[in-house]
Amino acid sequence: MIKIQRLAAATVVKVLGGASLTAVLQETWRAHSDLSGQQRGAIQDLSYGVLRFYGQLDALLGFLLNKPLKDQDLRSLLLVGLYQLEYSKAAPHAVVNSAVSASRSLGGSKNKQDVGSLVNAVLRSFMRKRATLLEQAAESEVGRYSHPQWWIDRLRLQYPENYEAVLEAGNKRPPMTLRVNRRRIGVEEYLSLLSQAGMEAKLSENGVLTDAVALAQPLAVEKLPGFAEGLVSVQDEGAQMAAPLLDARSGMRVLDACAAPGGKSAHLLELAEVELTAIDNDIARVARIKQNFSRLGLEAYRVIHGDASEPAAWWDGRQFDRILADVPCSASGVTRRHPDIKWLRRESDLPRFVAKQREILDVLWQILARGGKLLYVTCSVFAEENGLQVENFLRRHADARLLPLSLVDITDGQLLPNSHHDGFFYALFHKA
Repeated sequence: MIKIQRLAAATVVKVLGGASLTAVLQETWRAHSDLSGQQRGAIQDLSYGVLRFYGQLDALLGFLLNKPLKDQDLRSLLLVGLYQLEYSKAAPHAVVNSAVSASRSLGGSKNKQDVGSLVNAVLRSFMRKRATLLEQAAESEVGRYSHPQWWIDRLRLQYPENYEAVLEAGNKRPPMTLRVNRRRIGVEEYLSLLSQAGMEAKLSENGVLTDAVALAQPLAVEKLPGFAEGLVSVQDEGAQMAAPLLDARSGMRVLDACAAPGGKSAHLLELAEVELTAIDNDIARVARIKQNFSRLGLEAYRVIHGDASEPAAWWDGRQFDRILADVPCSASGVTRRHPDIKWLRRESDLPRFVAKQREILDVLWQILARGGKLLYVTCSVFAEENGLQVENFLRRHADARLLPLSLVDITDGQLLPNSHHDGFFYALFHKA
């Protein structure tokens, strides 16, 4: 457990310093290739857990220390220990003893004995005063909801009746939903394969999503029957709504303008015989699109490294019948899958996202054919990126019509995160 705690703490330090959690973990796996799958899973669980409940854990640590710690490695190790004591099933004495040993291996610690004594005292003090400390932490909204104050204030203003449910959903573990590749296998047949493998699953409760299967327990993708053979993909139920909403039909020219890693593009190809162009401005993620298409056995597509806002560099001059614009955004609707977003994002980032979204929308509208449809998508719950963006777009474009959405569970285009799906926003425009 010592190595696991130490590497999890090092991960948290880097993320709180501004790095992406996904990138840091990948870096850790490369640097420590000897880690077993179980060790990797434990490090990931601790890292995600600390960041998921960082607001609460930070408040608890503040009550337990006489003064703030300058040593960030030691501070993160204590956060990891507090998370384990409160949220894991590990034996408390094992957590404390391992954390004490791990603290003595920290490079920046001068007096190993004093450091170990501090860790022991802090964690044991939490165990003794747990109930009182948790009540104290909950007195502040950041400690209660484990989100930044500006985030809480914004959600309260925009969703006065259910902002607490949105915040609580953001701190839960996400569901694992699959999208069955109908070109390879039927849904009932795949459910049978899962059952034979001892995996409990059921059809999505959203009756419109006929290819969605919800797993009772998450598991590694390589353990899914037929995953390598392209029978199935992992895709959130909310994200699976994009392809049906776009209403792409066989023979149409379709553009996925911000496509990586390719889940929505692949779904479009699974649903109809379309001529698809998928572009993304991240060259590494473009490679992932190609890999996903190859695994799924999909054809009739072009994958291009390019910027959606600069079509002159990649567009062939023929207008598209359908455009999917899954634009860059705050990602405020997917924090349970990416808890680092809560602490890396700044309120001042929102205007930058809004400006980029506006630019992409205006440019893509010019290459959409008359009578065509454009689906605007974000994984955000903030109105500036969603409803307000749509209102401004309609004011700028007299030939744009906002169409009603055919799927259930969407109010004014906004899907709020719940036990079935993440938070998304959808707006379908028709070019008159």
